[in-house]
Amino acid sequence: MLLSDLLGSDAVEAGGRRLGAVIDVRLEISGAPGQLLAATVVTGVLVSPHSRFSTWGYERRDENGPNLIARFQRWLHRGTFLVAWDDVERVDEGRVVFRRGYAARDAMLPRAPRSS
Repeated sequence: MLLSDLLGSDAVEAGGRRLGAVIDVRLEISGAPGQLLAATVVTGVLVSPHSRFSTWGYERRDENGPNLIARFQRWLHRGTFLVAWDDVERVDEGRVVFRRGYAARDAMLPRAPRSS
């Protein structure tokens, strides 16, 4: 599967109700830290009820971009949520279907650890 197969797809509940669009995915690197070409695994998808556009990274808690753009992005993506990949029942062409009982989680990334 390619990332382009997911981005922009309709996100729907098992019963068929549309929830929004898949705007991004969360990935986890498997393998040793710093390993060249370590495998990546999809751990979740971000769903926006109001937009099919990227968040441009403004889902990060410690973003410090221009305030006007940050405010617009927060408004555009209000209600965005994360669904774990384990809650994806199937991926059809142009549709990602979540299993019954899926959990809508906070889409914000945790703060990055500060290096000293």
